[in-house]
Amino acid sequence: MSAFRSEWVKGRTGNVTQMHYARQGVITPEMHHVATMERLTPEQVQAEVARGRMVIPANIHHPELHPLGIGIAARCKINANIGNSQISSSLEEELEKLRLSIHHGADTVMDLSTGKFIPQIRERILRNSPVPIGTVPIYEVIERVPDVRHLTPDMILDVIEEQARQGVDYMTVHCGVVMEVLPLIESRITKIVSRGGALMAQWMLYHEQENPLFVHFDRLLEICKRHDVTLSLGDGLRPGSLHDASDAAQFTELRILGELTKRAWEQDVQVMIEGPGHVPMDQIEMNMEKERQLCHEAPFYVLGPLVTDIAAGYDHIASAIGGAIAAWKGASMLCYVTPKEHLGLPNAEDVRNGIIAYKIAAHAADIARHRPGARDQDDEMSRARYRFDWNRQFELALDSDRAREYHDETLPGMAHKNAEFCSMCGPRFCAYKLSRDVTEKYRGLAEKLLPDFCPEPPPAAAEHPVTA
Repeated sequence: MSAFRSEWVKGRTGNVTQMHYARQGVITPEMHHVATMERLTPEQVQAEVARGRMVIPANIHHPELHPLGIGIAARCKINANIGNSQISSSLEEELEKLRLSIHHGADTVMDLSTGKFIPQIRERILRNSPVPIGTVPIYEVIERVPDVRHLTPDMILDVIEEQARQGVDYMTVHCGVVMEVLPLIESRITKIVSRGGALMAQWMLYHEQENPLFVHFDRLLEICKRHDVTLSLGDGLRPGSLHDASDAAQFTELRILGELTKRAWEQDVQVMIEGPGHVPMDQIEMNMEKERQLCHEAPFYVLGPLVTDIAAGYDHIASAIGGAIAAWKGASMLCYVTPKEHLGLPNAEDVRNGIIAYKIAAHAADIARHRPGARDQDDEMSRARYRFDWNRQFELALDSDRAREYHDETLPGMAHKNAEFCSMCGPRFCAYKLSRDVTEKYRGLAEKLLPDFCPEPPPAAAEHPVTA
């Protein structure tokens, strides 16, 4: 893959984070690129990055990257998780998942490999990815030792440094799972459901020491500054069931993440906050507001949230419902959930279904927030439907291949690409065709018969402002 950013990153040394440049008054090529993609001015992007309300995950060692912005001023992004496990998947399978993720519209991809050859898989993924790549470094650390008890703080930081040098754009680190929070999980049904959070808790209790990522947070920041790694402060105590949502453990950890965010910003390190989890619909808005307050408006990156616990096999739907609400109420990025969530390692088709479900959720939220141009594609789709322009409908669909496939199951011939009906209604019962005939025959008659019945068109929806 061509090195899109090679010239941009040449010669960058010292503190090379996008936040550092923004606070120095520099508008980087990455900021210009994001501004173009988001229909913002470069100055708006610079201001949002400087404030910490937008991140541009763009490691200087990932020149293949086409940068994007994650924040409330930008369109809602979605992340797709890939990665092998100790019992399934290969390098080629993961590259295929990467290809499919990008093809179907994932904005970022996390390599969550927990099996063998993790560095080699990550290298191939990075060199073939135009989107930001994230990791959870503790997974690789665990693969290097016989047991979590053998971990040392230096091992964790060494792996983080290695991944940063390789080009990882953002890393999930569970720094907020600290001793004071652990007693708060006792009343939970599902205790700790985060793999990274559970590993850190296990290490802490075995050694009777504080979380090494919390203790050595300043060393972590030094690595981020040298390579421009965005910290994704992990929700190690996210609720894994509706019963556990919005409890003391979750919000105590969130408060700690807010404190760490301020420390990171003091060093010009970019930060986003990871969030729940499993949350009843009526608590989602409150959770978004809680994060905004406790974490100083740092971008919120949420998993789901799932709004019911009994949708096994369909959790991509249960979570996309919550994701749409969360994004509408302020989340900046959604981590997809596949139909296999809670059941097994997703295959390529599961990845596709998860991505599309979340593209729908994120896009619906962008429309609800009145982002500039968010509804343009929807209006064009409506026009194409009314014109029976089937090929244009396929082009505009979030999953063009699936739209064409479903249409062609019953009407596959080329002649049917111009037909004024589909297989559901047929030629005699198509409402569009009937209404077109009505409109043509009675054009102007309604105005003559009912001159006063001309309702004013609804006012144009105001664009969602970027608050000061």
